[in-house]
Amino acid sequence: MDKNTLSHDGTALAYESAGRGSAVVLVSGAMSTGATVAPLAAPLSERFRVVVYDRRGRGGSTDTAPYAVEREVEDLAALIEAVGGEASLYGISSGGALALRAAANGLPVRHVAVYETPYAMSEEELAARAQYTKNLTRALAEGRRGDAVELFLRLTGLGEAMIQGARQSPMWAGMESIAPSLAYDDAVMGDGSVPRELLSSIRVPVLSIAGDASPAWMREAARAIAESVPQGTYRTLEGQTHMVEPDVLAPVLADFFAR
Repeated sequence: MDKNTLSHDGTALAYESAGRGSAVVLVSGAMSTGATVAPLAAPLSERFRVVVYDRRGRGGSTDTAPYAVEREVEDLAALIEAVGGEASLYGISSGGALALRAAANGLPVRHVAVYETPYAMSEEELAARAQYTKNLTRALAEGRRGDAVELFLRLTGLGEAMIQGARQSPMWAGMESIAPSLAYDDAVMGDGSVPRELLSSIRVPVLSIAGDASPAWMREAARAIAESVPQGTYRTLEGQTHMVEPDVLAPVLADFFAR
């Protein structure tokens, strides 16, 4: 990241941009940095000024305690101001929940697109989220970053053998380094249910996307988002999962942001 801007509370946000035209800010999800969504920037930058940033507490960005979801909304406000005062937002996974909150808070946003924001669609899932929050809070309070990462990977459905394999991989140290930010994404997701009242206040077009090869509940959550906003559209991408391919997603986003 070659640029920095300051958020309202003094947090330095590292970002970079590519391309020309109206601004599009890419918002990453849990256990990720701006580098995670950077592959999407290249195809989009042919038509837009695409902004990739490290959310607070990750990568090249700093952090300021105490955390509150409102601070991350202020981070987006600062970024939008830095790149011209208006932008469209794309958020993947829990980053989608943050993008939706930013729009609901009245930031100068033209469009919001989200991919598989993982709201719970059953009482069983909500109970699992509540237990995850409890266990995550305890693990981070006790400094057990590796255990916090394991909790998250387990929540995503990763098998125990793959989790233990990840622990032995070179990427594990990097995952532990941003483990405290798992609490931030957990807070952004609220209690895990679809925040229908919040979504109903969004006054800009929203495109909610899911892969048709993802679990049914993920598609149901994406549809629920689209149905909860006044100008919502739901779409699936053939053959895609949560690890969506940038070259498949980019044309869909570009057509939506160009409206």
